[in-house]
Amino acid sequence: MKKIYFSDIDIKAHVHRILRDISLDNYRPDYVVGLTRGGLVPANMISQYLDIPMHTLKISLRDDPDHKESTDWIVRDAEAGRNILIVDDINDTGATLNFIQNLWSADSLTRVRYAVLVNNEASNFKNIDYSANLINKAEDDSWIVFPWESWWQ
Repeated sequence: MKKIYFSDIDIKAHVHRILRDISLDNYRPDYVVGLTRGGLVPANMISQYLDIPMHTLKISLRDDPDHKESTDWIVRDAEAGRNILIVDDINDTGATLNFIQNLWSADSLTRVRYAVLVNNEASNFKNIDYSANLINKAEDDSWIVFPWESWWQ
């Protein structure tokens, strides 16, 4: 399998692209939720830039399928009208983001948006609001390596 390596400079450029799109969309999240592990770095960067709080959420269906943190607090906030930006590094298969999206009612879904550095067109999650890169793993099954996954090498 081909690997595509992103550098720290790439990540900064991708986050800037997402921030630009958020600004053009006139969207202002009340807070950012970074999905562990891959969403933490871009979520922190967005949080710092927008000067809004950041929270974390551990839902790792691939690495730890039996452990899912409670999302009740996010659901309550969305239903109370707060704007929430969910951030991850990649929308790969869509399983994680579908799991999260299925928590909300149709009314609260309008308050929740999704941002990823890389969006896979072949994913079964189609509701990405902001992404910096578009790939199609059905046509080119490459593995994206983010700087936080191999910083020691």
